[in-house]
Amino acid sequence: MSKLAANAPVLVRADGPMARLTLNRPEKRNALSLALMEELIDTLRRLSATPDVQVIVIDAVGPAFSAGHDLTEMVGRDVSFYQRLFEVCTELMETIHRLPQPVIAKVEGLATAAGCQLVAACDLVVAAHGARFATPGVKIGLFCSTPMVPLSRAIGRKRALEMLLTGQPITALTALEWGLVNRVVPEESLDEELGSLVDAIVASSPLTVGIGKEAFYAQIELDEHRAYDLTKAVMAMNAGADDAQEGMCAFLEKRVPTWRRR
Repeated sequence: MSKLAANAPVLVRADGPMARLTLNRPEKRNALSLALMEELIDTLRRLSATPDVQVIVIDAVGPAFSAGHDLTEMVGRDVSFYQRLFEVCTELMETIHRLPQPVIAKVEGLATAAGCQLVAACDLVVAAHGARFATPGVKIGLFCSTPMVPLSRAIGRKRALEMLLTGQPITALTALEWGLVNRVVPEESLDEELGSLVDAIVASSPLTVGIGKEAFYAQIELDEHRAYDLTKAVMAMNAGADDAQEGMCAFLEKRVPTWRRR
């Protein structure tokens, strides 16, 4: 699983039940080129089929998490290239939601435009105090239309529009207050904070976590009645699974459950 070649655009490392994907284009501020996004999609899908992987972390090398799309490959191209670029970008974000494993962004430095989109698309986010987030496309004549999809769903209309219309960055603490990130800690405490989240997740049944994540994204945009129609069916199915039966019995018997992933 590990791919640690120094020049690889994405570094992949297994760490027990956690797989770490590291964006490795520091000289380009980890810009999301078409090739890099395709590499991320392929890697995420491969990891999703790896039974030992229960959590996936996305982080980055260098002073920026990601500066968004690689503008050097976007100048003077035809419409078909732009269509392909944004199709792949959308596929990347949707892939993150479709994986059974939770995906956590570990953010240091600046996450802008599609880089901010990537953060917003991740299931959970841990950020350093010095992290910043922005959707500044409006300033260069290219509105951050695809980044606003997960951004507006994470922080709401008014806050998203403020970021989108002004292009001004927000601090990590503002991102925490607005709901874009889950936790903000000093840079030296990032790995410890990340580890506490990972430990809490991997203590539960991977089957149950996957069921819950899928149901969350399926119901989140439904009206209340349809959301209940969906989730009551999911819970009925989940309740009959071996892991649910084992978990309930273990709770009643005051013992640690043994997960069977079925």
